Amino acid sequence: MIARLLQSLAGIRDEERKTALLSFAFFFFVLAGYYILRPLREDMGVAGGVRNLPWLYLANLLTMLALAPVFGAVATRFPRRSFIPAVYRFVMLTLVVFYVTIRFAPDAWDTALGRLFYVWISVLNMWIVSLFWAVMADVWGLEGGKRLFGFIAMGGTVGAIVGSAITTGLVDHIGRMNLLLVSVAFFESAARCVSALAHRLSGDPLSARPKREGGFLSGITTTLRSPYLLGIAVFLALYSLSSTFLYFAKANIVADASSDRITRTILFANIDLVTNIATLLLQLLVAGRLMPRIGVGRTLLILPVITAVGFAALGLYPLFPVLVTFEALRRALNYAIARPARETLFTVVSLDEKYKAKSFIDTFVYRGGDMLGASAFGALTGAGVGLAGVAFTAVPIAALWGGIGLALGVAQRRRADTPNDTPREAS
Repeated sequence: MIARLLQSLAGIRDEERKTALLSFAFFFFVLAGYYILRPLREDMGVAGGVRNLPWLYLANLLTMLALAPVFGAVATRFPRRSFIPAVYRFVMLTLVVFYVTIRFAPDAWDTALGRLFYVWISVLNMWIVSLFWAVMADVWGLEGGKRLFGFIAMGGTVGAIVGSAITTGLVDHIGRMNLLLVSVAFFESAARCVSALAHRLSGDPLSARPKREGGFLSGITTTLRSPYLLGIAVFLALYSLSSTFLYFAKANIVADASSDRITRTILFANIDLVTNIATLLLQLLVAGRLMPRIGVGRTLLILPVITAVGFAALGLYPLFPVLVTFEALRRALNYAIARPARETLFTVVSLDEKYKAKSFIDTFVYRGGDMLGASAFGALTGAGVGLAGVAFTAVPIAALWGGIGLALGVAQRRRADTPNDTPREAS
């Protein structure tokens, strides 16, 4: 019965079932661990003052820039079956360090440690999710990615729901900081999934490693030389910029709504919970069927169109219910449809491009879009432009973003006809 359900909803073939479920579980553990931490990060960012958020975004970008060469160098020295679990365990170690430091530090350190935690979690989130999708591109390839990335992304959605629910349900009982230790168990489970996947794959593609030459700088030059990869970078930067506009609007409204930190943490967690339930419904009913039918380019167009409509509505009615509805719908569409479609773009690139250029795009370019959005938001509001004016400014940005998505779909089809070191599909 389960096999028939998986075949009906996600198009999973019998020989793919165990690998698909393991991929599902992998993303479940990654996002459950992160979504336990996310409301804590959001509260610590707001607690330091909404006016200081642009500086935290700059700190995110600079931290990413400092760590990227180290990440690139290490990634080329070890096979991915050992490197990727090590990354998740490094995340666990840093969480334990934060737990001990925040728990026993003087109260005067609270704001500084909160800002440090905000930046660190923002940076680590980029690495852990980017690495997950790089592994999925290795495992499934283009044809499998179109069919199954929606189902696999559903594992992350379920994990996000569980993580948000854990924070909402436990924060009053065990305290905010003890939640860090709960997230550690989920990241350890994610690390074990990588090893299990490596054992299941024919030929063990996760034992290969990119070339050592160039490291992170090679990722930059590779991206700039390739119109295809540069298009992906611009697409992601525009998504990140529009997300930042929406995030700052939300931060201002939530900060005005409550000054109590437990209340704010629960509010952020409840927004995440509603968003992820909507995402799960879209993944169950739509995602698995949409991309194979309309193609990657048109699938990538959906989120920019909804974003343009949502910002126009927010410009006309800059109210909290409109903001929350728009954000929930936008994030649900991103997680259920746009993100899986975007990740299939990397199934037609070489191994070096996937683990060097992809790392650069998913981390530095993403945070660069954040910084650009934060600076633009600050400049607009500083010039006296209200929330409505900022919202209308985002509409043409969303239109440009959608046009690039369509062009990327065309380019992907061309590259698929002349594959270059494309990853093998799981057996």
